[in-house]
Order: sequence, then structure tokens, then C-alpha cells
Amino acid sequence: MSLHSLPLFVRLAGRPVMLIGSGEAADAKRRLLERAGAVIVGEDASAVLAIVALDAPEETVARLKARGLLVNAVDRPDLCDFTLPAIVDRDPVIVAVGTGGVSAGLAAALRQRLEALLPARLGRLAEELFASRGDLRQRWPDGGERRRMLAAGMVAGAPLDPLGEARDGAVGRYIAAAGGPAGSRVVIIRLRSDDPDDLTLREARALASADRVVHGVDVPAAILDRARADAERIAAPAVAGGQVASPVDTGAGLTVIVERQ
Repeated sequence: MSLHSLPLFVRLAGRPVMLIGSGEAADAKRRLLERAGAVIVGEDASAVLAIVALDAPEETVARLKARGLLVNAVDRPDLCDFTLPAIVDRDPVIVAVGTGGVSAGLAAALRQRLEALLPARLGRLAEELFASRGDLRQRWPDGGERRRMLAAGMVAGAPLDPLGEARDGAVGRYIAAAGGPAGSRVVIIRLRSDDPDDLTLREARALASADRVVHGVDVPAAILDRARADAERIAAPAVAGGQVASPVDTGAGLTVIVERQ
């Protein structure tokens, strides 16, 4: 699996962004830029991003790209350097849903479903986590262990469940009640198929939390993509039955071994 584009969050407060065009589409983009604090300018000004809302945008887009600008052409994904996602705002949490310009309607429908799922207090939980960084580091000095303890606190029904009803002070209470470092741990996943959707919830969580992934050379990329991008990956030869050859030096933290049945 590969990304057709790289999702980024760009800080635009006080920065110039070109908006060229008029009408309902341009007005919608103007509102979006104003919410982000951008300074909206015309084509004669300097900027690094441009949004073009014209019926025939080809010449304008080509002219702006020749100046080195990244351009979004409304309803013309073939001309876009970047696209604008559907947004769910739970300040400071922002959830963006994009389809690369393939279907704005699908992105909007997903946004509406997510609006109903994400509680209004989600932003407050994020602020508490930010304010508790010092306490989190003191309780779990190792970054991998800290990440896993937070992940455990955010599963469905747990004290920090982001879709639950966590109250003010939930983060502090979780830090005080949670146990200490769990040390090194190994989880073995034996694949039933090459489809990542066949992973159990427990297996998917383990991959998402792993510090390193030891895998057979024949394990498909679609499975490995479920791990964090910064998790160490170690390809290991397989022996009879698809199991990873041992011994494997798994080191500290959480190691997930992925092998075929």
C-alpha cells in the first residue's frame, strides 16, 4: 500500500495565501482560510499556497506553478498539488478526511459520521495530556513504555477513552493509578491471511504500539503498514511452517513477531 499524497497540517496564521476566483466555491474556501488565520491575497502578492476557483483554471494554475507555488484548483484534482480535506474540529484536535480529490461527497459523508462519534470534550482531553507531559515522563521515562501505557488508557472503556466520557482530571488520575514500567515484551502474530482486515483488534493494537516488528520476508507490506512508521523493522528468514527463525534479539520494549501459520 502506498500513499498518493502525504497528509500535512500547515500553520497558516498570519501567512499569505492566494485565493483567485469568486462565487460559492471561492467563498467556502475563504471561510476555511479565515478560520485558519491566513491572510488572503491576490495573484500579484507573494505567497506559498494558492487556491484557484475558476471555471477554466488551466492557464492561471500553470502561471502560479511556474512561480513555484503549490496550487489547489477547485473541482480539478488533476491540476492540484494539494487538496483540502473535510474537517472535524475539536480544538486542538483536528480530524481531516481526504480522498485526494476523488470524491468530496464521500469525504463529507465520513466527516458527518465522525462529528457524531467524537465528543465535544475531546479537545479538553488533548489539553490535559499536553499539560501532563512532565508527569508522564517522570512516571514512564522510557518513550516506548510511555506510549504503550497511554495506548492502554485510551482503548474502548478505559479511563482515557477518547470516544468515552472522560471527566476533568482523568489524565492525572490515570497516571496515579496506573502501574509502573512493564519491561520488555514479545507478541507473536501468526497470519491467517494476507488481508490486514483479518487481524484481530488485539493484533492490530500490538502492531500499532510496537517498538520493533520482526517479520518473515514473505509477510506482505499491507500487514507491516499497520505498524508505526518509526517502528524498527527486522526481516528474518522463515523456517518450516512459516515461523520466523530463532533466536531473535528482540531487545527492550514491545517486539511484535509476524509470521505465517
